[in-house]
Amino acid sequence: MTVFPALDLLDGRVVRLAQGDFRRVTEYPGDPVEVAQGWVRAGATWVHVVDLDGARQGVPRHLYVVSALARSGVRVQVGGGLRTEKAVEQALEAGADRVVVGTRAVLDPGWLERLCVRWGERVVVALDARDGRVVIRGWTEAIPLGVEEAAGRALGCGARRLLVTDVAADGVLAGPNLSLYRTLVSSGASVVASGGVRHAEDVRTLRRAGVDGVVVGRALYEGTLRLEDALEAARTGEGANP
Repeated sequence: MTVFPALDLLDGRVVRLAQGDFRRVTEYPGDPVEVAQGWVRAGATWVHVVDLDGARQGVPRHLYVVSALARSGVRVQVGGGLRTEKAVEQALEAGADRVVVGTRAVLDPGWLERLCVRWGERVVVALDARDGRVVIRGWTEAIPLGVEEAAGRALGCGARRLLVTDVAADGVLAGPNLSLYRTLVSSGASVVASGGVRHAEDVRTLRRAGVDGVVVGRALYEGTLRLEDALEAARTGEGANP
């Protein structure tokens, strides 16, 4: 299982939002590239970049950070504002190994299918859930579509990787929504879980649930989880006790 340390960017700053709420922002010190390089030294092979400005504005705003990270040797998975084929292409040209598409992928299956034909497994579909329903446009708008149905549609369009975030758990160290992830793993998709991870035990539990990856954010910044322990738990199912 892959551990993706999260680098959430707002106006060039490293931040975390509580439950996707832009009014509940916590800023953390450090240059984004230097923060990511610290994770690489600790053993990370991927960094998950979230362009929060892009998510709100519908246009990517932090591709310069993606380029800098790629030049430093880390693999990058990036999302936020990738709502046109050109924007996806620009993110990949900037050095991203994978792109995360959400709003338009959910609303426009034909567009998602074209992306999957062109870029295959480099395309990751973000399914952001609140109370079992999908939310879009940077988590600001709920639509009458269940997460399981949305997953089925994405797989039908050729997607094979899903990044699934329980918005209620994200950024508040509430613990991951295991029932949600187990359900989606059973669909045959490659699932990356995001939201709620507090300590190594959560990583172990997600590994046993069958997810292929986990995004870890606030727990790293707040010190409730060391990246080294998360990586060990992801590899072996073992790790330091919480």
